Amino acid sequence: MVIKQLSVVVENRRGTMAEITETLASRGIDIRSLALADSSEFGLLRLIVTKPEEAANVLRQAGLMVRVTEVIAIAVLDKPGEFSKAARLIADAAVGLEYLYALASRIDNEAVIIMSLDQPGEGIAALRKGGFRIIKPEEIYN
Repeated sequence: MVIKQLSVVVENRRGTMAEITETLASRGIDIRSLALADSSEFGLLRLIVTKPEEAANVLRQAGLMVRVTEVIAIAVLDKPGEFSKAARLIADAAVGLEYLYALASRIDNEAVIIMSLDQPGEGIAALRKGGFRIIKPEEIYN
């Protein structure tokens, strides 16, 4: 139930995002979600894409440093307090939540949250027990 995520080290300069997204688009790779954290010289771009292994190879060929990591995605009802329930389940299971961001979703009345957990198996079990739906990779890649 894990999703492959690309973590790309990017130079903090004008046009970098255009170059990366054009490179992916030229290969028919669709971006499902992205998050960018920057510093003065470099940033870390996290991407969920339709063809993660191909995307990693294409970006490496373009001279970028790319790491493929595993994250999970959960569906959360789009109403106040629902994500806090998921966060509490994770905390009570003694699982570390390293970072998270939202996924542009086509699912009615649900928000999709991408999470990096230090113990994904335990986190998934706790979330399922608490009634949360874990998104399958096919739901994201297709």
